Amino acid sequence: MEIPSNRSEIEDFFQLVIEESYPTLGAIVAISVYSVFVFIFYRALAKRDLITLNLNHYSDNLSGRVKKYTRTLIFVLQYIVFVPVLITFWTLVLAIILTLLSPDADHSRNALIATSVVGAVRILSYWTEDLSRDVAKMLPFGVLGVFLVGDAQVQISEIEELFNGLNEIATSFASSLFLIAVLESILRSLSAMINIFSLRRKNLHQKKEIAKKTGRTVKDIRTDILDDGELNYSAGDDVDQMQEVLEDAVDGLLQENV
Repeated sequence: MEIPSNRSEIEDFFQLVIEESYPTLGAIVAISVYSVFVFIFYRALAKRDLITLNLNHYSDNLSGRVKKYTRTLIFVLQYIVFVPVLITFWTLVLAIILTLLSPDADHSRNALIATSVVGAVRILSYWTEDLSRDVAKMLPFGVLGVFLVGDAQVQISEIEELFNGLNEIATSFASSLFLIAVLESILRSLSAMINIFSLRRKNLHQKKEIAKKTGRTVKDIRTDILDDGELNYSAGDDVDQMQEVLEDAVDGLLQENV
């Protein structure tokens, strides 16, 4: 490259720099926007609880079977309707990204890949969200890397072909929605069962510790709690004194667990 020696050459040089900067600047903006979108995408998808709203408070004023039916209906709407629709939306977005950025325009194959990745992310989110986030961002950034180093380009014809294949995309959307609804229902049910089992084990361990400190049986403590919702020492002549001993033992146990 020769150093410009006159005004005309300097103007030509800066004009060339500006012309070559436009594509680079466009690529910088496009990569930044795409990265922000992927960031929002994988963080939203990798969360175990996609909907953090506590809708059960709408049934707090109810009682009996009406309360149970209302909570069941809320569970069905939240985890079998809303969550699968939200997950399927992200699946569709990922499938569109694959269609536009990858050289393969097979909608069914791209939908299958997107559904597989999203399903794996949802399973991993119930174990550890750190790994699920890594898997969720793997494919979008991987496709971006292949797109940048390859000679692929987003053509207008690909977008037109995408709109022409809406029927095929709708079929893939429906099948993905059904599969994800079943998967999310199974995962949520298993998670609830594991939480209940863990809570019962924890409560049993606490009752055994209390029984050991107070000299009572676990069955006696369980019966006492079921009686009035409180743990009382309701036998013997020195009831008040024994109640104080019991409360001190429980307080000591709670202090040890903190």
